[in-house]
Amino acid sequence: MRWGLIGASQIAAFSMIAALRSFAGDRVISVLSSDPARARDYAALHDIAHAFTDLDQMLADPALDAVYISTTNDRHFAQAMAAIRAGKHVLCEKPLAMSVADAVTMVRAAQEAGLVLATNHHLRNAGSHQAMRDLIRAGRIGEVQSIRVFHAVYLRPELQGWRIDNPAAGGGVVADIATHDADVVRFLLGESPVDLVAMTSARALGKGVEDNAMSIWQMPSGVQVFCHVSFTHPHAGTGLEIHGTEGSIIARNVMTQRPGGTVDLHRGGQVEEVSFGERNLYAHGIGMFRDAVAGQGRPAADGADGVRSLAVAQAMLEAGRTGQRVTVDYGGI
Repeated sequence: MRWGLIGASQIAAFSMIAALRSFAGDRVISVLSSDPARARDYAALHDIAHAFTDLDQMLADPALDAVYISTTNDRHFAQAMAAIRAGKHVLCEKPLAMSVADAVTMVRAAQEAGLVLATNHHLRNAGSHQAMRDLIRAGRIGEVQSIRVFHAVYLRPELQGWRIDNPAAGGGVVADIATHDADVVRFLLGESPVDLVAMTSARALGKGVEDNAMSIWQMPSGVQVFCHVSFTHPHAGTGLEIHGTEGSIIARNVMTQRPGGTVDLHRGGQVEEVSFGERNLYAHGIGMFRDAVAGQGRPAADGADGVRSLAVAQAMLEAGRTGQRVTVDYGGI
């Protein structure tokens, strides 16, 4: 496959370019940035043949098969729609859009065009998360009663920028991190939250956006989920606790981009260390995307998954603003 990067981003530089190139014969042939100098420098640094500042010119290239979008959140919708109109498959960073309605429009447009639209929810590609889902499905902890997700980190200075001070661009910890947590919970349980309560705050980094949020979600099965996300916790670590009627799964350091961490099964007074394969989360997701383009299976997280994680995040923000319990609106998806 021949890929174009919409956004000369750090995540593309640090993680995605290598993942895209990890498949024999696949190439990254173009990159787009609104800054001409950045586009040229980024292309030169990463050995990319073409640098663009005009999206239509980039998409007009008949050699281009698919695009990876990693611009600010407010740009995702227009850029994805342009790519779909140009007949390109789309892998988009989360959240898919600034509203559920726009995200649903993206999904419908891709379906009508016969194109693959996927959301880059990398965590569900982790061996640790797939091992936890297998334990749940096998009944090893009985009936699930509750989940605690703690995803409180310190946002590195080089990643701060618009994420901590620009609500118009989609900044804030809920859009950046809670969307991932919503997808993880959905992946583990196979169901989506019905409603939730939340509190948000700006404690240290947030300037016009929240940098800390705590929420409780009600699932259709009755499972309750507690979720804590933050940009301001340098020592908290990340993880999941999944508690059932016959046991618990305790996972540590599994909510990161690195394919590691630990998963322990607590059952009958014993603790069993759960083994799982470690792999590049992004490359695994790219492999599933490529298969979907070839008509073999579906992406790791498709557009509908992206709609649902965005819907949970939007409900969290509304609950934080109003102090009310909010029903999650999935826009008909």
